[in-house]
Amino acid sequence: MKISTTIGFNGDPQRLAQQAQDLESAGVDLLWGAEIYGYDLISTLGYIAAKTERVELMTGIIPLYSRSPALIAQTAATLDALSGGRFILGLGTSGPQVIEGWHGVPFDKPMARTRDTIEICRKVWSGDKLTHDGSSYKLPFEGGTGLGKPIRFMDRPPANDIRIGIASIGPKNVELTAEIADIWQTIHFVPDRFQDVWGDALAAGAAKRDPDKKPLEIIAGGFVAIGTGDHIQEARDQARGLIGFYVGGMGAKGKNFYNDLFKRYGWVQEAEEIQDLFLSGKRAEAMAAVPEEYIDLSALIGDEGYVRERLQVFKEVGVTHLNVNAVGPDSLATFEKLKAWSE
Repeated sequence: MKISTTIGFNGDPQRLAQQAQDLESAGVDLLWGAEIYGYDLISTLGYIAAKTERVELMTGIIPLYSRSPALIAQTAATLDALSGGRFILGLGTSGPQVIEGWHGVPFDKPMARTRDTIEICRKVWSGDKLTHDGSSYKLPFEGGTGLGKPIRFMDRPPANDIRIGIASIGPKNVELTAEIADIWQTIHFVPDRFQDVWGDALAAGAAKRDPDKKPLEIIAGGFVAIGTGDHIQEARDQARGLIGFYVGGMGAKGKNFYNDLFKRYGWVQEAEEIQDLFLSGKRAEAMAAVPEEYIDLSALIGDEGYVRERLQVFKEVGVTHLNVNAVGPDSLATFEKLKAWSE
């Protein structure tokens, strides 16, 4: 099992470069970042590519609606070249709050856009002339000036297919991921309830998967704190705050994908309570309503023996990349331990 973690850019490029280099030296295998409505992720990863040598880099995620499929393919090819083949294209739909509120485009046909975008990217990287007849995109475009024509990537295409990850949580989206993606990027993962929540969707997608494709890789994990001390409670509080924000405030009443996921895990009443409290302005009470059982099952927080035991649970359900949010006085030492234990 490999080790991954997130990396963010707060406007200080020197700090960003040092953080990436330190994580690479600590044995982290994969760095990924998010793109919401702050600094753009592509420029950030291009900079990190120049400052690192070994670690893989992934977009986690490029929102599908923010760029055309062909531009996404160009971007991935560029980052792949700049990083010497270390780039992974992570895609996702984001949500209507960001897509319509920030990008100003309709949040429609998410599954069709995902499939079309991936097919177009792979066609671009093949070096062949680009044509596509999908339900969301048709190339050349129909209904315009009529001057569009099939065009091929004008530079040298990638030497190998760029791996593609999909961030998905809905059953149908996870099924699509298991069918066409190389990597599944999860969120709020509970390995002990993995089969109950995801088993059917993954099996349905795998049944339609190209038999020549390698097995689906899975990125999953959470907060990690090892040992004893104040950082243990700090890690539990951070884990509680993160899930409380997503379940309570990421979306509207009746339209919150993360709230739906929490219910599928079995915490139905808790999900309702967290959301009602959060939306009524009672954020502290919403966080307090997060069940301790969720923290115990989703995070790796405790002494070395307990963390190693929980790490094995993630590995046994098929997680190929343990995603780590390290909390403690020496986070790099935490990564070094996890790297040794995972091997």
